[in-house]
Amino acid sequence: MSNFVFYDFETSSSNKYWGQIIQIGAILTNDNLDELDRFDTRCRLSPGIVPEAMALIVNKSSPKMLKNTNISHYQMIRQFVETLRRWGKATYVGFNSIEFDEEFLRCTLFKTLEYPYITSTNGNTRGDVLSLARAANLYYPNTLKNSVNEKGNDVYKLDQMAPLNGIEHGNAHSAIGDVLATLGIAKLIARKAPNVWKASMLTIDKNQSLELIKKELFFCTNEYFYGKSRPYVQTFVCQHPQYQWALCFDLKHDPTRYLDMSVPELTAAMKKQPKFIRTLRHNKHPVIMNPSYGEKFEEYKMIGATKLKARAKMIKDHKNFSEKIVLIKREELEEKEQTKSQEDLYDEESIYAKFTSAEDNKIMPEFHKEDWNKKLSVLSKFKDDRLKYFGKKILYMEKPEMLSKSDYDLIHKDTAKKLLSTNEEKWNTIPRTYSEIDTLRAKFEKENQPDKLAILEEINAYVEELEKFYSSA
Repeated sequence: MSNFVFYDFETSSSNKYWGQIIQIGAILTNDNLDELDRFDTRCRLSPGIVPEAMALIVNKSSPKMLKNTNISHYQMIRQFVETLRRWGKATYVGFNSIEFDEEFLRCTLFKTLEYPYITSTNGNTRGDVLSLARAANLYYPNTLKNSVNEKGNDVYKLDQMAPLNGIEHGNAHSAIGDVLATLGIAKLIARKAPNVWKASMLTIDKNQSLELIKKELFFCTNEYFYGKSRPYVQTFVCQHPQYQWALCFDLKHDPTRYLDMSVPELTAAMKKQPKFIRTLRHNKHPVIMNPSYGEKFEEYKMIGATKLKARAKMIKDHKNFSEKIVLIKREELEEKEQTKSQEDLYDEESIYAKFTSAEDNKIMPEFHKEDWNKKLSVLSKFKDDRLKYFGKKILYMEKPEMLSKSDYDLIHKDTAKKLLSTNEEKWNTIPRTYSEIDTLRAKFEKENQPDKLAILEEINAYVEELEKFYSSA
């Protein structure tokens, strides 16, 4: 087994395209989850970043604390990337990391001229403790203690789960504090629900995960929605024609109703609830269990293993059915394409619109190695205009004197225009932040929270400085 990298970010915003990572915590462990090394660094806010007030309050990062940090965002990312390279191949794990932290990391690496997919290429794999925690409690109830919300559903929030399970989490919402809590939850799952942990190790690589789904006649997996984990005993049907996700048949349904339907009949049936075709995102660390686990749940227990197996075999033997599902999904894509918004993407949002070329990827390390006075000449080698733009933005933030006056003015005025906008923008603006501060001030005064009010006033002063600086652009 490979080593693990448990990691977490604190950010200036929940927006992966326009926000900024302000703190990184990461712990390298062996496959027994023993700590080998750690990375714990905080950076300054970059020029042109307006933080969301609540984001800073939640992760306890006041502007003063960030200003006094002697490392820039670019420097922190460089140090982190170099650390990961030194640590070598690993499985990257966080708490809700696949949906949030990893997406934030990819967008950050893209904008800092680094290959974005470092956690899932070159022998690296990825997992998510949140999905493991939900699976563990479904198949082995009470593996983890959870608080319960007003709807009676278990709460899967790290700051609540950690103390309930005897895990020290005094530094909640600091990056390294959350990493230690995530590692603690992982150790509990590995010890108390070892079969879930072992199963999860078979799906950390997306290719291996897909092969497992295709190979098994039928299997049990779980989905989480409306506050609950739900089991599904399924069999593989086909792959989505664009996204390549596994499309599977839920065996609680009788396949004889659907197998010989015409395409229009099947299309109509697939739009109804409950769904008999379910999407299994094999690249998002699903937990694939032996189908016998389905017999713990009444709806599958009533059908019985023999009938479930027969239904799975029926689906597998009916190739024409899978061809019809692919055709329906392709027609859905074409319809979606026709109604798709033609709104232009900003460069910051274009990571998935077009992959960077192998040729440009080879130039990226050269940009980082060169002295500041030579970085501009490296940028001219890129064929992708987005990378040239990101490189100039790095210079604008780090060494503005290296830019020509025209390049500096172009970036500075564009930044000012974005930040001072009174429209409803995709990014955080100064007027929006003032409005957020006013709302939070009233809330914290009512709740008598002087500590939060003090941070809020500090954020307000910081935003006023930003406004003064960019108003003169």
